Amino acid sequence: MAARTMWVNGPIIVGAGPAGLSVAACLHTRGVPSIVLERDDCIASLWQRRTYDRLRLHLPKQFCELPGMPFPASYPEYPTKHQFVSYLESYAAVFHVQPRFRQSVASARFDHAAGLWRVRASDPSENTTEYNGRWLVVATGENAERILPEFAGSGSFKGPVTHVSEYKSGGPYRGARVLVVGCGNSGMEVCLDLCDHGARPSMVVRDAVHVLPREMLGFATFSVAVFLLRFLPLRVVDRILVLLAGLFLGNDLPRLGLRRPDSGGPLELKNTRGRTPVLDIGALAKIRAGGIAVVPGVERFVDGGAEMVDGRFVAADAVVLATGYHSNVPQWLKGSDFFSGEGYPKAEFPEGWKGESGLYSVGFTRRGLVGVSLDAVRVAGDIATAYHQHSKTTPSSSTVAQLVPLQAQT
Repeated sequence: MAARTMWVNGPIIVGAGPAGLSVAACLHTRGVPSIVLERDDCIASLWQRRTYDRLRLHLPKQFCELPGMPFPASYPEYPTKHQFVSYLESYAAVFHVQPRFRQSVASARFDHAAGLWRVRASDPSENTTEYNGRWLVVATGENAERILPEFAGSGSFKGPVTHVSEYKSGGPYRGARVLVVGCGNSGMEVCLDLCDHGARPSMVVRDAVHVLPREMLGFATFSVAVFLLRFLPLRVVDRILVLLAGLFLGNDLPRLGLRRPDSGGPLELKNTRGRTPVLDIGALAKIRAGGIAVVPGVERFVDGGAEMVDGRFVAADAVVLATGYHSNVPQWLKGSDFFSGEGYPKAEFPEGWKGESGLYSVGFTRRGLVGVSLDAVRVAGDIATAYHQHSKTTPSSSTVAQLVPLQAQT
């Protein structure tokens, strides 16, 4: 079918997760129209389609609110994923954010001659639309694509192998031996969920990891960290957090197979490398009780299990890859050196929200939803200033994007 072009009288936002919704909402409150392009058929598809049933926000709700709208007072301190999705749906409705779904962006490139961004997207029927506008907001986030590592002998293992994005509940694994590859928050929580459903998980811990209690004496660990950062340098706060973790979780973690990094505290590693500390919600107790086995890295998969780097054999009926996600920006953003090859802005926080030629990013700070909100407010404010200045010199009679037929391209 023939392609078509759309002139966008405002920014083009790619991604309808929390980042895209928040910047669109902030733009709306400043009188700036926008278009949000989303490859899936719903907002926050990661939360709706690719998370396990027992997931809750890992941080207290006050640190996860999007700009302009608090969580309902009736929500618990750590809302469930279903509550969070409901909050996002209400947020989109309140701020009149209506994404264009099933629009998978194939490329975005700045046309220097025309002074605008050309964003090409297609739907499942391969109908192509080129969106043209003065501003582009990259809001696809840090978790756009699954990380699926390759293992030697993977074809020899005959049991089911799933990524954590496909895992919903430990129910189907009852009685099974499950090898969980990865020891981040998802890996730990999946192991806990498997235990609760009568499975026998073994957790692969390849690298050093910071494990912190989610709460200390009724106070959220993150709240304590935020308070301390008001008075102390980050490295000092990191040392305090490690000391408190030893006090509340015990100092036997290396014996359990969970060694702390030799350098870099939990906050420093989160901010610089995106390595989130694990917030314990019960997995350590299961490890100490023998319900969760901790094993080193996988050397190769074989029939009936895996051989580990220390030579031991771990029997498994199934494998769950809790190996995380990565950014996909380099796959579709063309002709710009604002993002690194890993899909993050090259400029470090807090400078990574604005590029050249009307390019912006939201949700790449490695600081969770707090970073999303900070980015969204900055980006919307900057675009609104330029938009209203431009509107004074070139008044438009419409704030609605217009569709114009374009000759099909081959």
